Amino acid sequence: MADSNDSIPLHTEKIYFGGKEHHVRTRCGSVSVIVYGDQHKPALITYPDLALNHVSCFQGLFFCPEAASLLLHNFCIYHISPPGHELGAAPICPSASARCVDDLADQILEVLNFFGLGAVMCMGVTAGAYILTLFAMKYKKRVIGLILISPLFRAPSWTEWFYNKVMSNLLYFYGMCGLLKELLLQRYFSKQEACGNTEVPESDIVQACRRLLDERHGSNVMQFLQAINGRPDLTSGLKRLRCRTLIFVGNSSPFHSEALHMTSKLDRRFSALVEVQACGSMVTEEQPHAMLIPMEYFFMGLDCIDFAISVTAQGAP
Repeated sequence: MADSNDSIPLHTEKIYFGGKEHHVRTRCGSVSVIVYGDQHKPALITYPDLALNHVSCFQGLFFCPEAASLLLHNFCIYHISPPGHELGAAPICPSASARCVDDLADQILEVLNFFGLGAVMCMGVTAGAYILTLFAMKYKKRVIGLILISPLFRAPSWTEWFYNKVMSNLLYFYGMCGLLKELLLQRYFSKQEACGNTEVPESDIVQACRRLLDERHGSNVMQFLQAINGRPDLTSGLKRLRCRTLIFVGNSSPFHSEALHMTSKLDRRFSALVEVQACGSMVTEEQPHAMLIPMEYFFMGLDCIDFAISVTAQGAP
């Protein structure tokens, strides 16, 4: 999200030119999926954090020419949005039944079946990382590998539970108000990035994210937040997770210790951790270049990359 002008949605269409939005009907409602690339290639699915979608959560990564070369030449991208988080989403009916995290994971299976996909690569940020981890545990044969950015995996601590309850109350009474957006920006970005002042204004990516948050409906965000706040602990299943897992976390992320603890519970033969300096939770936006080389080696280890167009091959003499 490098451009901070008022044409973010139009700019987004240019970046994802050729992508097509599909609304997939599932048992728990419709899901928006943006498909970008050659559908004959291996599939990489993405799932964003709370109140975000593919534009506000993954655009920074896909802005990098090297990332476009690495990802778009090797995969077809399927950007899955949480219900009601897609661009132009209508408010979810208040009478609609609440979805739990298992429902959201099951929706992913229905999306894969709709497109006729087998095993896929998965990339998720924070709450989205939790949903994809749960999906990998439930449907082991459908996941090639996990790329998790500042992931959650345990049940909420009392501190997080209380913090989420405050956000739920703000959403219920005031919608996407200024205070709520500040809390979300602190969740996503490092303090240096998120806290602008008269001497150092907010960065372009924070300004763009703030504007994109204006488009969210409070009721839609609250449904996803309630599902995440009621999530079960996944610790007991991590040792049995056999798909290869690459974890990124910013050293300024409020979920830094969560990522470290998750890494300690995974089988070390199948997992790796990358800590990114001077970065918050959303490494995809704040420090996307830090992801490129680790991702390339991760893909090469899974034998799902064309070395001829890899980042290191392009940089070789």
